[in-house]
Amino acid sequence: MALPVRQQATYWGIAAAVFFGALWGLGNVILPFIVGGAIAYFLDPVADRLERMGMSRTSATSVISVVALLIFVLLALLIVPMLVRQLVGLVNAAPTIFGELQGFLTAKFPSIMDQESVLRDTLNAVGKTIQSRGAELAQGLLTSALSVINAVVFIVVVPVVAFYLLLDWDNMVARIDGLLPRDHRETVRALSRDIDRVLAGFVRGQVSVCLILGTFYSVALMVAGLDFGLIVGAIAGLITFIPYVGALIGGALAIGLALFQFWGDWLSIGVVAAIFAAGQFLEGNVITPRLVGKSVGLHPVWLLFALSAFGTVFGFVGMLVAVPVAAAIGVLARFGVSQYLGSRLYRGLEGEDAE
Repeated sequence: MALPVRQQATYWGIAAAVFFGALWGLGNVILPFIVGGAIAYFLDPVADRLERMGMSRTSATSVISVVALLIFVLLALLIVPMLVRQLVGLVNAAPTIFGELQGFLTAKFPSIMDQESVLRDTLNAVGKTIQSRGAELAQGLLTSALSVINAVVFIVVVPVVAFYLLLDWDNMVARIDGLLPRDHRETVRALSRDIDRVLAGFVRGQVSVCLILGTFYSVALMVAGLDFGLIVGAIAGLITFIPYVGALIGGALAIGLALFQFWGDWLSIGVVAAIFAAGQFLEGNVITPRLVGKSVGLHPVWLLFALSAFGTVFGFVGMLVAVPVAAAIGVLARFGVSQYLGSRLYRGLEGEDAE
C-alpha cells in the first residue's frame, strides 16, 4: 500500500532540505565533484557512441580523456590568454571610443553637443564608468575564480572525478534505478526521462550551439580584421542560449566597433554585419534544429531567474547547479499541473458526473 500523500511530501521535503543544506554548507568542497559530474554527463553520449562502434567502456573513456586533455591544454595556452588580453584592451579603449563618438556627434549635431549638453556629459560618464567598472569586473572575475577555486586541487580532482564517473555512469544509473520506491518507480522513471530530455536538449545541445557560434563569430571577426573580434565573438556565443539576445548584443557591439575602426570603409562594416546575419541563419536553420530540437522545455526567463537566484544564495556553485535544478523544477511543475487538471479539485463534481 502506497504511503499517504502527506508522508510522501514530508520525505521528499526532507530530501530537498538535505540537498540544499549540503549545497549551502559544502559549496566550495563539492565544487570539483559537481564540475566533474557535469563533464561526465555531457560526455556520456560520446562514450556510448564509441561503445556502439566496438570499444570497451574503459577504452572509450580513455580516448575521450586524452582528447579533452589536449583541448584543455590548447585553451589554457592559447585561447584564454588572448581572451583576457582583448577584454582588458576593450575596457581600456572604451573612453577613446566614446570620445570619438562624441567628436562625431559634435561635428554632425553641434546644437546637441555643446559644452553644457546632457548628452555630452553622459557619453563622458559612460566611457569612464565602463573603464573603471570593467577593469574592476575583469579583476574581480579573476580574483574570485582564484579564491573560490583552489587551482591545484581543482585541476587535479575534476579530471579524476570526471574520468571515474564517465567510466561507471551506466552502472550508477542502474544502481539508482534499483533503489527507486516500487510504488512510484514508473512515475519517477518518467519524470527522470523528462528531466534528462530537458537537460540533454539544453546542456548538451545549447552549450554545443554556444561553442559553435562563439567559435564561428570569433574566427570570422578576426579574419575580417576587427579589433577585439575574439572577445566579441566569445560574448555573442556565450549568451546565445537567450534567443535573439546573443545576436543583438554581439551584433551591436561588433558593428559599433566596426564603425569606430572602419569608418568610411563600408565594405568592411558590411562584412561584419554579414557575419552575424550568417550566424543567425545557421543557428536558426541548421545548428539549433539539429542539436537542440524544437523545444527543450526550459524557458529563457525561468533559466535567468534560476541562475540569478541560485547564484545569489549559493554563490558560484549555485550557478552551476541552477540549470539542472531549474530543469527538474520545471518538469515537476508540469507534472503537478497535469495531476491537478485530472484531480477533483480542478474538475469538481461536474467532471465526475460527466464520466
